[in-house]
Amino acid sequence: QVQLVESGGGLVQAGASLRLSCVGSGQSLRPYAMGWFRQAPGKEREFVAAMKWVGGLKYYADSVKGRFTISRDLAENSVSLQMDSLKPEDTAVYYCAVSTAVGDTSRRPADYDYWGRGTQVTVSS
Repeated sequence: QVQLVESGGGLVQAGASLRLSCVGSGQSLRPYAMGWFRQAPGKEREFVAAMKWVGGLKYYADSVKGRFTISRDLAENSVSLQMDSLKPEDTAVYYCAVSTAVGDTSRRPADYDYWGRGTQVTVSS
C-alpha cells in the first residue's frame, strides 16, 4: 500500500512559479511510474506529467511542455513538479499518482493505482 501526500499549491499571478511536492510512504516508489494530473471544475482529470522512477524518462502534456518539469528525489521518496510561467488555464486541483503497471508509462488516470488527495493551484490573470 502506498500513501501519497501533495503540498505546495497556492494562489499566484500569471507568469509566476510554484513547486509541488508529493511524498510517498508505505513502500519505496522506486519500482513504479509517478504521474501528476489535474482537474479543473467541471472538467475531467487530465494528464500533466509522468516519469519512470528507474531510468528517469519524462513525459509531458503538450499544454505544459517547456513550462513544467517533473523530477524525483530518491532519498526523500518523493516526486516534484516545478511549474513556471503559470497561466490562468493552469488553475486546477493537482494530484500525484503511482502506477504499478509494467511497461510504458501511461497518461491515463485509470492506469494509476494510488492517488494523493490533491493540492489547489489558482492562477489569477
